[in-house]
Amino acid sequence: MKKWLLAGWLFMVVSTCQALSPYTGGTPLPAGELQVQMGTVEKKLQAEGFTLLGRHLPKGLQAGGVVLVTDSAMLQAIRASGGSGIVAAAIRVGVQRDGRVSYTTPEYWYRAYLRQAYPQAEAAARSVQARLTKALGPGNGFGGDVPADRLANYQYMTSMERFDSFRAELRAFGSFDEALQMVRKGLTNGVGTTAKVYEVVMADRKLAVFGVAMNDAARGEGWWVGKLGAAGQEHMAALPYEIFIVDNKVYSLPGRYRIALAWPSLSMSEFMNIRYAPDVILKTMNQLAEVQEQRPGD
Repeated sequence: MKKWLLAGWLFMVVSTCQALSPYTGGTPLPAGELQVQMGTVEKKLQAEGFTLLGRHLPKGLQAGGVVLVTDSAMLQAIRASGGSGIVAAAIRVGVQRDGRVSYTTPEYWYRAYLRQAYPQAEAAARSVQARLTKALGPGNGFGGDVPADRLANYQYMTSMERFDSFRAELRAFGSFDEALQMVRKGLTNGVGTTAKVYEVVMADRKLAVFGVAMNDAARGEGWWVGKLGAAGQEHMAALPYEIFIVDNKVYSLPGRYRIALAWPSLSMSEFMNIRYAPDVILKTMNQLAEVQEQRPGD
């Protein structure tokens, strides 16, 4: 009896400490025009019940693009948990010009973003995983390995931020509606050389998240992702970056957390190659959270 109890305990420990990768490789598509490839991926995802949010073609990165979708059951789980978990609303699929397809591993990202609320969303997360596998293929995980039980409080190293770092808060407004209007206006006006990729709004819960294309040629996402070489291009599904709203406050995940979560296998020297990226991202997101001056015709 004791042996059975010990075996069961060891199984639970191994399961809890299972390492997860941020991305899963899908079945490759025939090489061809990128827009056609992305359209093929969209149809496959829609056939499995996913809802399209948008496409992202990162400026300065020629390797491919990203298809953004969401899932109704997962949105309900996010709605129930509330708070900053809204950042998990989008599911990202990378499509390379050479036909390679990859998608964000659901358990990895939901554990990181939903944190203590993940157990209540686990059934929806497993459903997302099963349907992504059916639509895009059951490929291998890649991009690094992080123990599952570390993701809720993930930190690349001691001195770096976590998900709930105070640095995530950008600005407080008088109300949710005011915050929503300001971020929308900033993206519409291309503040900081940005553009909106997608938005998910739960007005009744005072939650919203936006995918932000950072298009500046010198300091946008193409600049810092390009510096990561092959790993940058292969992790296309890391993009776009997000800005989100909870109640009356606007947030964006700190770059030293968000980039490390998306590229956990990078060495410190590789991170040093993009050491200015977190500050540039923060500056861009702060610009979106600023009060925009009224322009004639607005």
